Amino acid sequence: MNMEPINLYDFEAIMRAKLPRMAYDYYASGAHDEITLRENRAAYDRIHLRYRVLRDISRRDLSTTVLGQRVSMPVLIAPTAFQRMAHPDGEVATARAAGKAGTIMILSTLATSSIEEVMEAATGPVWFQLYVYKDRGATTGLVERAESAGCSALVLTVDAQIWGRRERDVRNRFRLPEGLSVKNLMPAGKEQFPRDAAGSGLAAYVASLFDPALSWKDLDWLCSITKLPVLIKGVVHPDDARQAPEYGVAGLIVSNHGGRQVDTSPATIEALPGVVKAVDDGLEVLIDGGIRRGTDVVKALALGAKAVGVGRPILWGLSHAGEKGVSQVLEILLDEIDSAMGLCGCTSVEEVSRDLIG
Repeated sequence: MNMEPINLYDFEAIMRAKLPRMAYDYYASGAHDEITLRENRAAYDRIHLRYRVLRDISRRDLSTTVLGQRVSMPVLIAPTAFQRMAHPDGEVATARAAGKAGTIMILSTLATSSIEEVMEAATGPVWFQLYVYKDRGATTGLVERAESAGCSALVLTVDAQIWGRRERDVRNRFRLPEGLSVKNLMPAGKEQFPRDAAGSGLAAYVASLFDPALSWKDLDWLCSITKLPVLIKGVVHPDDARQAPEYGVAGLIVSNHGGRQVDTSPATIEALPGVVKAVDDGLEVLIDGGIRRGTDVVKALALGAKAVGVGRPILWGLSHAGEKGVSQVLEILLDEIDSAMGLCGCTSVEEVSRDLIG
């Protein structure tokens, strides 16, 4: 008899058994030798929690704020592409689950559901993750639609002007299944992968359409065309973190794209302290990559993150049972954070401090 999953890894095993290899490998893979992919996870295991005892932990509050928005726990749903490969309801189901959990969903530009479809289903805050296209009209259209539909922030991905070589996708000749497309780009006529692409169709799509000239000056342009706060996602170097406040950025997300861009780049939890020190409380700092346990969240908070983003486990839950599966993943993570905080002697997110790191 199949047992219900009791931790996030159980959901991954379900997805691996359920999805076609091409879809599973797309979600699971990293760049080249996948060293950073593994290190994102392994680095958390090397960090010890030096817990405190004999504190009244009978009442615990996991809520916090991110850019002034109250969330039920310090966990956001990180942007992941092509969610309808995991379940027919895709991003719409994820948005519903995020709203019920009281947290923020970050919607990918490369979604298989449109901004408008997702926002119609959403009952909580949604941020829009943005890739910058060579066609600035198409990019401006995405920003305007996100703002008009009710998204509450923009998340500019800054580590993907060119695409990391994901060898599993190359071997599988990755393509979207019949009936799926990059739905947000339909108005610009850029919703399909190139027909004659060798290897990964997505890599060919990015090479032909994304803007490799993206630079700091483009942040001025982006901030000038929207009223929404703008975060940048993909920062690991302290020097980049120091520059960000000069360009009107509202926050940073320490991220290496889930180990899918520069292989052998540092694990995000290892990069986090340097970024936090560089901004010196001037910006809110978030982190994603490799978070699988409640103790991981506590470690990230202790090292200065305001909250964390979870990506692949959301896809695992989505594959298992759509909206219900995503809700299960978030509920398990919430319970684990509650337990980890309490066992460390903390009754609120604000009490999680650097001295917990052994």
